[in-house]
Amino acid sequence: MKISDLGNQGAEGRPQLTRERVVSAAIELADRDGIESLSMRRLAQELGVEAMSLYTHVRNKNDLLNSLADAVIGQIPLNVDGGDWRASLRQMVLAARAVMVRHPWAPGAIEAQTAPGPGFLRYVNTFLGVLREGGFSVAQAHHALHILGSRGLGYARDLFDDSGELEPEAADVLAQQLGASHPYVVEMALAVTHEGALGRCDDDAEFEFVLDFILDGLARLKRG
Repeated sequence: MKISDLGNQGAEGRPQLTRERVVSAAIELADRDGIESLSMRRLAQELGVEAMSLYTHVRNKNDLLNSLADAVIGQIPLNVDGGDWRASLRQMVLAARAVMVRHPWAPGAIEAQTAPGPGFLRYVNTFLGVLREGGFSVAQAHHALHILGSRGLGYARDLFDDSGELEPEAADVLAQQLGASHPYVVEMALAVTHEGALGRCDDDAEFEFVLDFILDGLARLKRG
């Protein structure tokens, strides 16, 4: 049974329509077909109801998208161990990343939020609590929140899209074309080749590298 099928059963054995069920079904649809596929009409079809019945539970599509973003943030486990602030913060952020990887459309929805929801506020409150209980001042915790930015929620916007791959022959041609004018670009590109081809970076490894770098910097900030 899907998450969206949970809930009290109606008179005909069909789960009653609730806001939670609407949001869960929308998340499933976005996960399966992409956020661009989400419309009130398509969602109603998924739920087996008339589109107008959705408006009893969500005001409009923007309300739905805000709810989706907050529901995904609400999936991030906040069971920090309460010990070392650095370990706890790292645990939180990597747990957030695992959620964002499961819902690749979520970062865009989060950035489009018009107001913070309860899931977001709960996450930020826990985040700040780890820092404050770890000995950071209010000002330092505020700086840390800005320094981590979206990375604190498990994702980051890269400078460029490296999702494509070049075969070895195409990579050699590109290196020859750019070698004289852009030697350092070519040098780096060839240094991170995969099996002889120019491929995408290991996003998880890069994410953890930067996260640890930031946490080291926050430790120095705390020492003042």
